[in-house]
Amino acid sequence: MDLIKLLNLPIVASAHGHEIDMMIYLVHLLMLILGVGWGIYFVVVLWRFRRKKDIAANYHGTQTHVSSIIEIGVIIAEIILLVGFSIPFWAKQVNAFPNRRDIVEVRVVAEQFAWNIHYPGPDGIFGKTDIKFLDKQANPLGLDPSDPYSKDDIHTINQLHLPIGRPAVIYLTSRDVMHSFSLNTMRVKQDIIPGMSIPTWFIPTKTGQSEIACAQLCGLGHYRMKGFLTIHTQKEFDQWLSEQAAPAGEGQGADDFWGS
Repeated sequence: MDLIKLLNLPIVASAHGHEIDMMIYLVHLLMLILGVGWGIYFVVVLWRFRRKKDIAANYHGTQTHVSSIIEIGVIIAEIILLVGFSIPFWAKQVNAFPNRRDIVEVRVVAEQFAWNIHYPGPDGIFGKTDIKFLDKQANPLGLDPSDPYSKDDIHTINQLHLPIGRPAVIYLTSRDVMHSFSLNTMRVKQDIIPGMSIPTWFIPTKTGQSEIACAQLCGLGHYRMKGFLTIHTQKEFDQWLSEQAAPAGEGQGADDFWGS
C-alpha cells in the first residue's frame, strides 16, 4: 500500500523526508485507533443508556480498571512517539547542522508578498547588507556597494535554485511581518520572525521543480506569495550560477515536475 497516496502527501524529495512521513503515519494511526475506539464507545453508551430502557442509576460506579489501562496505553504510545521518534529527529535535523565542506548557503528574505533569494556568488562569501542601502527596485537586499564581497552576489525573486545531494542551509529573515517558509516536497516548514535570522537545512534527493509557499497569513496578498524551488544536477547548477553573472533573464516556468 502506498501510504503517500493514501494520505495525499506530496512526493518526498529530501533525505529526511521519510522520517517526517513515518511520524505522520504513526500519529495518524494513533488518532485513528482513538477515534474509532471513542466512536464505538459513544454508540454503545447511546444504545445502552437510551431513554426507552429506563436504566436505574448506579451509585457504586465502575469496578473495573479498563479505563485506567486504556489511558496508560495512550500515554505510553505518546511517550514512544515523543522520545523514540520526535526528540531524536529534532536533535539530528533541527538542532544539529551539517559539518561538511560541500554545503550550499543561501539567504531568503521574505516580504509582502515575495521571496528575495540571496546567493553569495562565486567567491562563496555574502556581501554586507544594511537597511540604509535598501531600495526595492535597485537594491532589494540592501547590499553595501562599497563591500567587495557584494560585487558578485546574486539576487533572484521567487526562484530558489539548489544542487542535488548537497546540504542546503537556508537563512531566513523577514523585511516586514511574520511569514512561514514552506517546502512541502522537502518536508520543511519554518516560521520567519522579523528581526531574527533563522536557519533551516535539508538535502535534496530529487531533481525537478516545486512550489515555495508561505504558510503564515501575512496580509491581503498572502495567497499570491508563491515561489519556485528548482533542484539541479551539480553540472546544471554550476551552469545556472555562471549564467547569473550576466544580467538575469526570465525565471523558469511554474510547471510542477519531478525527476529521479
